Amino acid sequence: MHLSSWAELLAGGLITGGIYALVAIGLNLQYGLMRIMNISHGEFLMLGAFITWWANTAMGLSPLVVMPLAFVALCALGMLIHALCFRRLAARAPSVEVFEARSLMVGFGLMFAVQNAALLIWGGDLRGYEYLAEPVSFLGMRFTANKLVLFGVALALSLVFIGLLKFTLLGKAVRALMQSPTGAQLVGIDTKRLHPLMFGVGLGLSGVAGSLLSMTYEITPSMGEPYTVTALIVITLGGFGSIAGSLAGGLLLGVVEALGMHFSSPSLKMLLSYGVFIGVLLWRPNGLFAR
Repeated sequence: MHLSSWAELLAGGLITGGIYALVAIGLNLQYGLMRIMNISHGEFLMLGAFITWWANTAMGLSPLVVMPLAFVALCALGMLIHALCFRRLAARAPSVEVFEARSLMVGFGLMFAVQNAALLIWGGDLRGYEYLAEPVSFLGMRFTANKLVLFGVALALSLVFIGLLKFTLLGKAVRALMQSPTGAQLVGIDTKRLHPLMFGVGLGLSGVAGSLLSMTYEITPSMGEPYTVTALIVITLGGFGSIAGSLAGGLLLGVVEALGMHFSSPSLKMLLSYGVFIGVLLWRPNGLFAR
């Protein structure tokens, strides 16, 4: 392989990893902060993709215009779901372990409900549209313009969110709750407001990832489930509760998949991901980047 081919292969892995990171950050926020194992997380990525596809094909709106609207819509939906489902579970669960198990079952129910609602509304056919599909050269490599936009937006949003968690008062409150829920509440952090807001933000980030994916790939109501599994693998790589670890883990998994599929077969993609997942659990069960 020429040096340029290696560069394109690694860059392609980073582009995929950017989406993985964005989805995983949302899920890690929910689990690290509230211990909600939201197995339906990928279905809201699918909703974001369909909202963007519909707005583009029906009204001619640019995906970059629809993206913040999708974030706000899914954030509001997430806050409503938290109020209707997970807040009541948390109030009635006798322990954190029981709450995690119950939230997992609620997540399964949400997954099937959202997926079947999408099937009812949009049908099961593949959907897609063209947006910035022309090839462009970048540092001697060739990509379609939409993939460069996808990576740039995903990386920028991930870094901005990590910065907000690190340098703002709200972010410090979130990190305090992740580190010590009891101690954070003792110093006056209001979990009744923070939990639903952060759950909504997590779903909003997933919706943005779906908007970005709709620019480059065909979409279907069943597209979300694999991304939930991938997000769990990324969280394991980066460490539960580590948002920066989710970014690093997502980029790393994207590169590993790209290299593995190049030297083996694209059909082995999930096998490669699960192999990394099992290896990290055995070697570094707390994650590669956990502190």
